[in-house]
Amino acid sequence: MFGFGILTGLIVLPLVGAAFILVQRGDDQATLGNIRWAALSTTLITFLLSLWAWKLFDPATANFQLVEQKAWLGSTIIYKLGVDGMSMPFVLLTTFLMPFCIVASWETITTRVKEYMIAFLVLEALMIGVFCALDLVLFYLFFEAGLIPMFLIIGIWGGKRRIYASFKFFLYTLLGSLLMLLAIMAMYGVAGTTDITVLLKTTFPSSMQKWLWLAFFASFAVKMPMWPVHTWLPDAHVEAPTAGSVILAGILLKMGGYGFIRFSIPMFPEASHYFAPLVFGLSVIAIVYTSLVALVQEDMKKLIAYSSVAHMGFVTMGLFSMNQQGLQGAIFQMVSHGLVSGALFLCVGVVYDRMHTRDIAAYGGLVQRMPIYAVVFMVFTMANVGLPGTSGFVGEFLTLIGAFGANPWVAFFATSGVILSACYALFLYRRIIFGVLEKQSLKNIADLTPRELALLVPLVLLTIYYGVNPGPILDACAASVQGLLRSYEAALAATKTAALILN
Repeated sequence: MFGFGILTGLIVLPLVGAAFILVQRGDDQATLGNIRWAALSTTLITFLLSLWAWKLFDPATANFQLVEQKAWLGSTIIYKLGVDGMSMPFVLLTTFLMPFCIVASWETITTRVKEYMIAFLVLEALMIGVFCALDLVLFYLFFEAGLIPMFLIIGIWGGKRRIYASFKFFLYTLLGSLLMLLAIMAMYGVAGTTDITVLLKTTFPSSMQKWLWLAFFASFAVKMPMWPVHTWLPDAHVEAPTAGSVILAGILLKMGGYGFIRFSIPMFPEASHYFAPLVFGLSVIAIVYTSLVALVQEDMKKLIAYSSVAHMGFVTMGLFSMNQQGLQGAIFQMVSHGLVSGALFLCVGVVYDRMHTRDIAAYGGLVQRMPIYAVVFMVFTMANVGLPGTSGFVGEFLTLIGAFGANPWVAFFATSGVILSACYALFLYRRIIFGVLEKQSLKNIADLTPRELALLVPLVLLTIYYGVNPGPILDACAASVQGLLRSYEAALAATKTAALILN
């Protein structure tokens, strides 16, 4: 597109759609309809283009593919894009979820519709850029710029405490990323480049690796988020509009995990090995502690938000197991969580649009009035629990196997999170769906509309499909994960050899 390749097209298309919406004038229903259709059409075309990229992608190689490179900023910092098996699934996940966000906002967003759609399209372009960037400064720009549209989405279209939640989200993530910026400058001073493909082959001094690792960790841990820097997430989820929660849980949280895979582990292998026990400890605390916190929540969104922190604990545990099962399981878990958590927030949005409350106590007995909704919600609840036959099981099982290979005690304590997740997820489902339909306000509540079915049914099918056949995701990342592990093990072996020679 415009003399560039397909990855640039994926970034530019949403921006073109946003520019088209920007020039629309008027706030009558016809104009608002055109704006909504323009946003939906843009996200659908972008998704189709990502499918083409997927068709061109060869999962058998660990090399970067669809690479584009142009001189930029004095040729020192380059505009370079590319994907491999560890980034391509997240590009697809991003483009797949965006049309759902637009459709979910079709009737619920009635004020500043133009600005809302522009914010989502710009956010899509920036998120795709994060997963495609092969220059460290370019990655940082995409990574940080994504804060702005999300800040606006929460702060303008959010709930009663939206200003507090949006500033908390912005400040937490920005402060963490400032340390990463300092680390990027230090890496440039050593390597003389910010090209990620070159930096992956650069060996940084052992003492320097630890400081660089901690700087990157500060940014990625907040973004995931890991315990104890997770407190911004429940507030952001509760106050964000439904589509904002979907994209926050589905994509933005995955940027932290992707950062660990792309930078922390391959670029700082010695430091990753050194700090793995720290990550294991924080992961286990996140799994157990936030699951217990979820058990006492009375707000549906807050419960699901805390469950997201617990599930991200499985991801970090799998990543730093440093074995094939753990890494592949973590990638699969992130993709699965993007689908399942996004669907759960859509389910919450369905009843919130009818009753305008997220209090669990305000519901009960919905199966009598909303049987189709009860079935759909059950599928996503079971996936959130990790029931075999759903995508949630595959990711958790593989990360636990990986953790067991690295440290059986970590796997033992993390397994308790599976039990706790069943407790809070089934607690939520029972109180909302089952019981006697006593509340007068619920007696006329309607079941899913065709628009809501169009939103939820594809997610139901994918949740079950990937639970039965996880091969497409696992095969896509297998070669890249193997390449990462080979370079990681070679780096550790070289360090041990050097230590023996010195001794």
